[in-house]
Amino acid sequence: MNALLFAATVLIWGTTWIAIALQVGPVPVLVSVFYRFAVAALVLLAGLALAGRLRVPAGRDWPWIVAQALCLFSMNFICFYAAAAYLPSGLISVIFSLATLFNAVNARIFFGERIAARAVLASLLGVSGLALLLAPEQAAAGGTLDGGTIRGIALACLGTMLFSLGNMVSRRNSAAGISPLQANGWGMACGAAVLIGLIAVTGTTMVAPPDGRYLGAMLYLAVVGSVIGFTTYLMLVARIGSARAAYATVLFPIVALALSTAYEGYVWHWQAGLGLGLALLGNLVMFSRPRTGRAVPA
Repeated sequence: MNALLFAATVLIWGTTWIAIALQVGPVPVLVSVFYRFAVAALVLLAGLALAGRLRVPAGRDWPWIVAQALCLFSMNFICFYAAAAYLPSGLISVIFSLATLFNAVNARIFFGERIAARAVLASLLGVSGLALLLAPEQAAAGGTLDGGTIRGIALACLGTMLFSLGNMVSRRNSAAGISPLQANGWGMACGAAVLIGLIAVTGTTMVAPPDGRYLGAMLYLAVVGSVIGFTTYLMLVARIGSARAAYATVLFPIVALALSTAYEGYVWHWQAGLGLGLALLGNLVMFSRPRTGRAVPA
C-alpha cells in the first residue's frame, strides 16, 4: 500500500508543475489558486458527504485545520504560481525537492526528531546542485542572475518552507485522529475562503478561465493534483512520517524536467545534468538507511 501511495504521489505531483505553468498569464495568481482549491474543496467535501463520511472537526481542531489551509492550500501555492512567471516549471520542482531538508529541520524543531550527521552532507549536495542548475541561466545573464530569476528562486523557497510547515501541521492533525481526507476537504475550503478574502482586500479582478487549455489545467490541478495528490501524500505522512514521505519529492524533478524539456523548451547543459544529479544524491543521502551490523558470536 505504501509503495502504491508513493508512486501515485510522484506521478501526480511530478506533472502538476507544467499544469501550473499553463495557468500563468491573463488570470491573476490569486484567482488561479482560488479556482484550484475552491473546485477541489467542492469535489472532496461533496464526495465525502455522498459517501456518508463527512465529519465536522471538533472546535479545538479548527485552528490547526486553518493552519494547514494556510500552509498547504493557499499561501504556498501563491508563491509557486508567482515563481512560475520567472522560472521554468522543472526548475521550481527541483527547488521544491528541498522539502526533504526542510522537513528534517522542522521535524527536529517541532517533534524533537534527531537530525543525522548525513543531513549536513545532504544539504551541501542539494545547495551545490541547485547552484549548478542555475549556472546556465546565470551565464545567459552575463554572469549574474537577473532580478526576476532571484525573485522566482525566493518565491519557490518560501513556498517550499510553507509546504514543510504544512507537513508538520498535518502530522499533528493525523495524531489527533483527523483523517487526511477530512483534513484536506475542510482545509481546502478554508484555503479557498482565505484566497477569496485576499482577492477582495487587494482589489484583484476576477478573470474567467480564458480558454480550454487553462480550464483543463485548472481541473487537472484541482481534482488530480489536489484532491488525489494531497490525499495520497498526506496518507503517506500519516503512515510513514513526514521525513520519509517527503522522499517522494526527490523524484518530482525527473518527471517535471522531462515535461519542461518537451513543452517549455528547457535546454539541458552539462551543468544542469550534474546539478540535478547532485540534488537527487543529496536527498538520497538524507534518507538512506545506515547499515546495521549483526553481532558475530564468539
